[in-house]
Amino acid sequence: MRWDEVQERFPNEWVVLEATKAYSKEGQRYIEEMSVIDSYEDSTKALKRYSELHQEDPHREYCFFHTSRPEVVARERYVGVRGPR
Repeated sequence: MRWDEVQERFPNEWVVLEATKAYSKEGQRYIEEMSVIDSYEDSTKALKRYSELHQEDPHREYCFFHTSRPEVVARERYVGVRGPR
């Protein structure tokens, strides 16, 4: 599903989604296609659901956004391991 389709189907809601097609550019993650998992009126509930999904399977690309956003772009998170100093 594309973001414009999500916005039409879930107007003015928080959606928890899984990115199915995305790319990175200059520290940003651009999500082109996604699957909606759940929708909520309350951001707290969306965050809770996102956290549950992320704990269950941290290797999948889950996120949540409000459908009022013009596009789905997220700041990338870098996970690194520090070596000895």
